[in-house]
Amino acid sequence: MKIHFQLLVLILLSLAAAAFAQTPAQIEQARNHLVDEHIVTGGVKNKRVLDSMRTTPRHEFMAINYRSRAYLDMALAIGDKQTISSPFIVAYMTESLDPQPTDKVLEIGTGSGYQAAVLSPLVKDVYTIEIVETLGLRAERTLKRLKYNNIHVKIGDGYKGWPEHAPFDKIIVTCSPEKAPDALVEQLKEGGLLVIPVGERYQQTLYLHKKKEGKLESVALLPTLFVPMTGAAEQQRVVKPDSANPQIMNGDFEEPAFPNGAQPGWYYERQVEWTAGKDAPTGEHYVKFRNTEPGVPAHLMQGFAIDGRKVGELEFSAKLRTKDAAVGEHKDALPAVVISLYDEERRELGHWVAGPVRGTTDWHEQSKRIQIPQTTREGIVRIGLFGAVGEAAFDSVKIKKTK
Repeated sequence: MKIHFQLLVLILLSLAAAAFAQTPAQIEQARNHLVDEHIVTGGVKNKRVLDSMRTTPRHEFMAINYRSRAYLDMALAIGDKQTISSPFIVAYMTESLDPQPTDKVLEIGTGSGYQAAVLSPLVKDVYTIEIVETLGLRAERTLKRLKYNNIHVKIGDGYKGWPEHAPFDKIIVTCSPEKAPDALVEQLKEGGLLVIPVGERYQQTLYLHKKKEGKLESVALLPTLFVPMTGAAEQQRVVKPDSANPQIMNGDFEEPAFPNGAQPGWYYERQVEWTAGKDAPTGEHYVKFRNTEPGVPAHLMQGFAIDGRKVGELEFSAKLRTKDAAVGEHKDALPAVVISLYDEERRELGHWVAGPVRGTTDWHEQSKRIQIPQTTREGIVRIGLFGAVGEAAFDSVKIKKTK
């Protein structure tokens, strides 16, 4: 018996939706938990921003098969090699923009519409340019359906901005160019703010710029990882990653920390202390994580380029010391080094663990060799407590091609 293709699609969509069959009250509870446990603890304090994060339906801006993870604090694939930003980084960037009710804001996105939706109740108008056509059209339909009437959508080149509506009080860029595009600087009002991640493909820094006398005054906020603005922009980068020889930057933590304590090369840090002392196993510094409440994040992450057609086997390792490390909310919540691999669509191919470690241990090395799937194009290394309680210190984090 043949099933009509459209009917089959409807059946599959219905099954996927059923997997996300949560009541409005359950969804609201999940959003509040996300805000309380990941965004507030990450340092976001602006009440208006927090209120918007509590009410913006992130699941509506994602593919149905990812909606069950909508209120986890993580970036997720949305198709066409793009991702929807993690809720924390959306909240952090929004707070950094200092949104005011009279602001006209330009937002450059990759296609989800989520950042624009978070801004909507905080400002007068949002002009969002989505750079991927298929995603942008979907985002536009979603924004209209949800009645975000002060959001105006354009599909096109984010580098060029939206000159017919300039100047803008604020500009926020949620994808990463190598430097701030000239057109965006020109379209920013004098005294206006620009929040943008810039830098190499896997070594980016989130900057807050203020336009003064036609030029940008810059403050580095924290290291971060975003997708590039377009495929063409990626090809035009001056410094390109070496995907045949994956490397970790600042794995010995000897580079000076940012003024707020953030570690160069690493991002998305939680409960991290940059430590100096003679007890460092290599060099003079290492990082230390402490946590007293099970399930609360305490970690660092770093992205890296890796091509499974050029790398057959990889070894990753770190030196690790623990004190009273005990299991958190689940049996795998213990100090460890974790590697996750992704394909060209940024779909996860799996994750591998060196460790975990419990109890109290002196400095020792944890390492693991893994076979690399040929479809691998990116990786992320994570170190930390992963929801465990106690203390863990890390140094000399390395990855090495072995085949």
